[in-house]
Amino acid sequence: MALGTLFRKSAVAAAMLLGSLHAPAATAADYILQVAPADAGFCSTPGVLGRIKKNFQYQVTHVPHLPNVAILDFQNITLRRWLPAIPEERPIARLYCGGIVQLSDGMQRNIWYLIEEGMGFAGTGYNVEFCVDGFDRWNVYSGACRVLR
Repeated sequence: MALGTLFRKSAVAAAMLLGSLHAPAATAADYILQVAPADAGFCSTPGVLGRIKKNFQYQVTHVPHLPNVAILDFQNITLRRWLPAIPEERPIARLYCGGIVQLSDGMQRNIWYLIEEGMGFAGTGYNVEFCVDGFDRWNVYSGACRVLR
């Protein structure tokens, strides 16, 4: 090996060694991806939440053997899934949302709901279907609100 080649290799090695002394150490936490919660957007609008409150009150009044409670507050509302409208495949856009409701009896329960675009009265506006854990007495949304999750 020529003397010039050996000198260049040792110079590169020395530069790498000196450069690594000043570089910050990588930790295992560098590999963890922090995911921000999805923006609730339309899921948390007053019109949607008001409709859920009103329909929940109707439900507990007219379904036998349900406790007569009301929704006081919504918490941790998240957009869980968005299915955009695709004309030939899926003509109705749907938003799947979830959160926690504070009930008038002091309990907190999970709530799952679906917002369907264009499914309001006469095809205008939107429709909201919801399920509060423990209040689907007739299993409309399958066990534990599975259909709306």
